[in-house]
Amino acid sequence: MAQETRNAYGEKLAQLIVENPNIVVLDADLTKSTKTAEAKKACPERHLNAGIAEANMMGMAAGLAASGKTVFASSFAIFAAGRAFEIIRNSICYPHLNVKVCATHAGLSVGEDGASHQSIEDVAIMRALPNMRVYVPCDQYEAKAVIEHVANNDGPCYVRLGRGKVEDVYQEGHVFDFSKVDVLHQGSGKVVLFAMGLMVQEAIKAQKALLEKGIDATVVNVSCLKPLDEKGIEKLLSSHSLAFTLEEHNVIGGLYSAVSEVKGYTSVTTPIVPIGVYDTFGESGKAADVLKKYGLTAENVVNKVLEKI
Repeated sequence: MAQETRNAYGEKLAQLIVENPNIVVLDADLTKSTKTAEAKKACPERHLNAGIAEANMMGMAAGLAASGKTVFASSFAIFAAGRAFEIIRNSICYPHLNVKVCATHAGLSVGEDGASHQSIEDVAIMRALPNMRVYVPCDQYEAKAVIEHVANNDGPCYVRLGRGKVEDVYQEGHVFDFSKVDVLHQGSGKVVLFAMGLMVQEAIKAQKALLEKGIDATVVNVSCLKPLDEKGIEKLLSSHSLAFTLEEHNVIGGLYSAVSEVKGYTSVTTPIVPIGVYDTFGESGKAADVLKKYGLTAENVVNKVLEKI
C-alpha cells in the first residue's frame, strides 16, 4: 500500500513517545505537515512547538539533549538542514548530543512548492558533518524501522523523509540493519543499480523492464548514507561491469559522491553513472511531472542503462 514516509514517521514517533518517557519532540510550526502532530496527540506535555524559528529549535534540542533527553526535531528539509545548519554543527554535532533531525518534504517531489523548498543538497550537507549519521528510508516500513533504530542509538542523526506516497518495498516488521546495504535483487553481474529514497521503487521498476530486454540488473537499497557500508559497496562494484546511482538529490555530495568515494579508496575500476539532479535547481510543478523532467523515472533509468551498455 502506498504511504508517505513522513506519515510512517508520525505514527512511529507517537508510539515511541508513549513507550519512552525520555523522548521529547520539537517542531517548527509544521506539526501537521511533518506529522509530529501525532506525537503531540499522544503526549502533549513532551511536544514543543518552537514556531517558525528553526535555528532556535535546534538550540532548544541541544539543551534538552545535554540534559539527558532523546530529542526529535522536525521541519522541512530545506529549513532543517539549511537554515539551521550552523546550530546543528556547533551545538549538536560538535558536542555529540542525542538529537534526531527528522526532515520531511525533501527532494524534487515537494513539487508545487518549487525550487525554494525542494531540498536537493541536504544529504550532502549532513554527510559532511562529523558525528552525524544519515538515513534515507525508501518506504513506510523502513521509515518506521529507521526511527526506532535512531531512537535506541545515542548521537546526532539526520533522517530524510518524503512528502508524497511511495509504494511498499518491505513488509510490516521490517528489521533495519544500518551496517549493510540491502541487495533487493541479485542480477547476473553486469549492471548494478544503487538507489536511495523513492528512487528505490524506480530501480525496481527499471530492473523488471530491463529483464524483458535480457539485462538482469542488481538492485541495491542504500538507506544508510553515513556510516556507509563501504565493504558491501566495494564488493558490489567489483562484481559488476557497470554501476548506476539513482537519487532524488544533487549528484554532488549525495549517493553518487558516496559510492564514488568508495571506488576512490579502492582499486575498483567499474564505471559509475549518476542519475539524479545535475547541479541545478528544481522548479514548480506536479511531483510526477518534475521527477519526469529531471529524469528520475524508471523509464529514464532503462534508457540510460541501454545507452551506456
